[in-house]
Amino acid sequence: MPIYEYVCKACDHELEALQKLSAEPLKDCPKCEEPELVKKISAAGFRLKGTGWYETDFKSGAKKNVVSDSKPSPSPAAPTVTTTS
Repeated sequence: MPIYEYVCKACDHELEALQKLSAEPLKDCPKCEEPELVKKISAAGFRLKGTGWYETDFKSGAKKNVVSDSKPSPSPAAPTVTTTS
């Protein structure tokens, strides 16, 4: 179930509510009891970051790692810097 953020237009009270997708939006503010709540537009509370999390979650056996079938190429060496005084 998603978490929705609301703000009251009457008293500026903010709250979060865990609701089903099919649930009606909240209307009454719990602080001032006015029917002035509106849903805020906000970003999701989590991000699926990283390399390959989706690739390995639902696979098994030999199919588990399809990207690294070949050896990665070695990274180039950093150039050396010499100073003369």
